[in-house]
Amino acid sequence: MVARAGAEETPAAAAALERLCRTYWRPIYAWLRRSGHAPADAEDLTQGFLASLIARQSLQTADPAKGRFRSFLLAALTNFVHDQRDKARAQKRGGDLTFIPLEDAEALESVGMDHAAESPGSVFDRQFAEALFARARQRLRDECHARGKLALYEALGPEAPAGPHSGLEHRGEALGLTAQAARNVAHRLRLRYRDFIEAEIRDIVASAEEVTDERRQLIAALS
Repeated sequence: MVARAGAEETPAAAAALERLCRTYWRPIYAWLRRSGHAPADAEDLTQGFLASLIARQSLQTADPAKGRFRSFLLAALTNFVHDQRDKARAQKRGGDLTFIPLEDAEALESVGMDHAAESPGSVFDRQFAEALFARARQRLRDECHARGKLALYEALGPEAPAGPHSGLEHRGEALGLTAQAARNVAHRLRLRYRDFIEAEIRDIVASAEEVTDERRQLIAALS
């Protein structure tokens, strides 16, 4: 998907590219903040970098044989920052392209700054993993909502408490489910969540063989 977005001039490619930007702006911003950029400068650089992706200035060089999208994105960001050091502020370059919800200043300030011992690269990987898993959860939630099963997702899905003392059976009982039925539904939702995680990963790796390893690395980044 990444290679196609960089090579094609079609509405589908543009939509895929915009989704990538909206999904993965947080690790970009987090890396910039951890690297020492002030909030306003990090916002501007993020907007400018994403604008360069939309213009395909970076994606045209994306080669699946040279690594995964996560690694490419960080390398492209590093090069972009080096190139912009002596240029005008990135907000002016970004024009009307806005991917960071700038009104959410308090949330932005905490991104990448809540683990003081983390390196910029570790912050980037963690935020990248969080963004990918959040995207997978949203896809599962949307699917449940479309099937009239949003209540099941909210009570028993991956965002609900888990574990032997999580109250899963009680939440299921409130929906008219037996304890075993609630456990079965929670298990099916976890499996479907895994499907969406793998679907998201397949969009950013070059081959099916890399999916398992990338999932392992993303989980490790969260721990």
